[in-house]
Amino acid sequence: MSTERGVLGKDPVYAQTMLRIKDPKPTLDFYTRLMGMKLLTKMDFPELKFSLYFLAFTDESPPYDPNTEGNKNADWLFQRKYMTLELTHNWGTETSDEKYHNGNTEPRGYGHIGFTLDDIYTTCEKLEKEGVKIVRKPSPFQNTVEIAFVADPDGYWIELIQRKKESC
Repeated sequence: MSTERGVLGKDPVYAQTMLRIKDPKPTLDFYTRLMGMKLLTKMDFPELKFSLYFLAFTDESPPYDPNTEGNKNADWLFQRKYMTLELTHNWGTETSDEKYHNGNTEPRGYGHIGFTLDDIYTTCEKLEKEGVKIVRKPSPFQNTVEIAFVADPDGYWIELIQRKKESC
């Protein structure tokens, strides 16, 4: 059933959250191998000297190879009904001293993205063994849910939220 959603019209989709990254290699490894996201497509814009990487938790595959023909996947990508993580790499930043602000130091702004999962305790143990910075160890938060925070290679925080175990 379609529903009007304010001025956005019927059935809008929260399509993406974008993070700027310094070096795609460690960041893509973090989000694909460790976090389990799938690279849906890479889009290169040589005239503007940047690349976009779109990732999601999905089993779907794009129609074209995401690494070599990624720009052809745009129409397919923007018809998805789930959220993607967009990583923006401005070419040359991997060798510069430039740092991106993660929003969790002064001046505060952007905060974090969050993933809900089955076992934040085991996940944090595995991530710590991989050298991932654990910002906040798993524990209850204000009598609501159990959470943890980890940092990606660019310093962005990711909240890990314990999914409530279903009772019989």
